[in-house]
Amino acid sequence: MSDARLESAVALLERLIAFDTESSKSNLTLVAFVEEFLRERAVPFVKVPNAAGDKAALFATIGPMADGGVVLSGHTDVVPVAGQIWTSDPFRLRRESGLIYGRGACDMKGFDAIALAMVDEFLQARLTRPIHILLSYDEETTCLGPVDTIARFGADLPRPAAVLVGEPTMMQVADAHKSVATHVTRVRGVEAHSSNPAMGVNAIEIACDLVGELYRFAALLADEGDPSGRFDPGASTASVGVIQGGTARNILAKDCMFHWEYRGLPGASADRARRHLDAYVASRLAPRLLARAQVAFVETTTEVEVPGLSPEPGSPAERLAFKLARANRTIAVSYATEAGRFQMAGVPTVVCGPGSIEQAHQPDEYIAETQVLAGIAFMRELVRELS
Repeated sequence: MSDARLESAVALLERLIAFDTESSKSNLTLVAFVEEFLRERAVPFVKVPNAAGDKAALFATIGPMADGGVVLSGHTDVVPVAGQIWTSDPFRLRRESGLIYGRGACDMKGFDAIALAMVDEFLQARLTRPIHILLSYDEETTCLGPVDTIARFGADLPRPAAVLVGEPTMMQVADAHKSVATHVTRVRGVEAHSSNPAMGVNAIEIACDLVGELYRFAALLADEGDPSGRFDPGASTASVGVIQGGTARNILAKDCMFHWEYRGLPGASADRARRHLDAYVASRLAPRLLARAQVAFVETTTEVEVPGLSPEPGSPAERLAFKLARANRTIAVSYATEAGRFQMAGVPTVVCGPGSIEQAHQPDEYIAETQVLAGIAFMRELVRELS
């Protein structure tokens, strides 16, 4: 593994990992580093800040400033390390036995580092169509980070012909992934002494009923299965991740809330589970609550809906990725990415990147050097294709 580009990628990955860009924090110091990297090479770029001004996406162009190019899309945010047991500092790269450790090494600063390391080769090539590098934010929470940039495609930014999202797929070409919708349901009850439950409305009791209904709905989803036979698990899913409520064992709870999500197969409505729960509340719970107390209620708020990625056989993105990865078949993945955002804007998109999703979000997260080399080879093929 003597490829000088590998060492450039590792050096850049070391710098990127050192920036603590957990989704709850700003990514501006990382963005500033990449801005300086691009300025040193006279690469034009556009910085696209969020509304609060504490985060930004970056869109760089190598080659002609024209439509019809290819976007290499990665995100800069990472998941938290709190509560995880690491054997080394998660924000300091560790290289050992062909593996590169650090938060984001796999998901997905590894891909970002490869793209940046390849900039010098991109510049040396005689590109007839541009290569764009898009670094976003908040992928781990909302997947909204690239949306403002996407809105500018074909306006003051070139409109690409294809997007390659570099999430970890072990360099396999993924043409489909599930959607994800996250919700918070709040139950307001009426406090009373637990010795006389009829005097109040226990918010925890109501919440438990709703959670049970969600898992009954999840069982129905499992029975429906996956007609395509491509996903694992082979169905849309619903699950509850957090429940909070109550003040004491002997007080009927006034409040209870739970966070939950729905992951839908491509083509399934992202709000299907929300509509099911709302209908259950309206038909089964609301009359019961109102009969017991006028102040009791159930309220569900949707936090975010991330669109799925639907297969587009023979699309420009799929054909290109097949050539670059030397592949002839696609896979489907159950996790969500930003790919659906690009597809909704009418830009053909696939997911293909180095590393295994099994390492993502884990303590001692790592990417193998062999996968970094595979990512470099992939991008060198892209240079040949666009030259």
